[in-house]
Amino acid sequence: MKFYSKLDHITQKNKSFLCVGLDPDLKSLPEVLSGKKNPFFEFNRAIIDATADLVCAYKPQNAYYVAEGFERDLEMTFEYLNDKYSNVVSILDSKRGDIDSTAKQYARESFDRYRADSVTLNAYMGKDVITPFLEYENKGLFLLCKTSNPHGGDFQDLRVKNGDADEPLYQHLARKVSKEWNQKSNLGLVVGGTYIDALKQIRQMDTNLPLLIPGLGAQGGDLNQILDTARHLKNKRIIVTASRSIIYASKGADFASMARQKALDYHKVMKTFF
Repeated sequence: MKFYSKLDHITQKNKSFLCVGLDPDLKSLPEVLSGKKNPFFEFNRAIIDATADLVCAYKPQNAYYVAEGFERDLEMTFEYLNDKYSNVVSILDSKRGDIDSTAKQYARESFDRYRADSVTLNAYMGKDVITPFLEYENKGLFLLCKTSNPHGGDFQDLRVKNGDADEPLYQHLARKVSKEWNQKSNLGLVVGGTYIDALKQIRQMDTNLPLLIPGLGAQGGDLNQILDTARHLKNKRIIVTASRSIIYASKGADFASMARQKALDYHKVMKTFF
């Protein structure tokens, strides 16, 4: 199934724009998982089982697993999603960005090893970064555009020439993606939910592109404002991510049920936008 179609289907089925970030940390895991052979996977599985009917996507962040040598837990997480929840979109959050020969290996990692539906990429080095990934025509690519971190504007807000006009670099990238690079209809943009004006500008520029929107929960993004700005009546391709506010809603034995409750709080708001 093409990536856009898969995203559209699960978004409509679950009436949800919610993506749960699966970013486990050994220091924050519930004590009930202490001593488990694959603690990150066991944690993820419980969260997934508790929330799968409330989300459109899951997004494991690669660094949390690699730092602990838990790549097997990451593999098991994607295996579990592909085997039991194959209708839900999976996103490998790795923000890769390198020359084409290296990017080819990163593409293999993302789509052959982990079998993710999509991946986050950093296009600072230009189109070379994404070309090997584009060979996987059914997979989605989310390019960093206007990120939610405090100092993202150091470069993203720099003015660049575009014909007779000039615009911020993040808008130039968004225009490049929309008008030139998205020939296979599988690209999307990462736009922070803490920058509502940028969200509005990018959605007006292209009503079709999927937007991956971090910044909800711990980062302070307002869900109603995000949804009202980013959605489009003819296109609901938005993925709003929350990690810590959901997966660490409790650190007790009830962590999964409390994660569901927090996800349900978000979901109740999202349903009103359908």
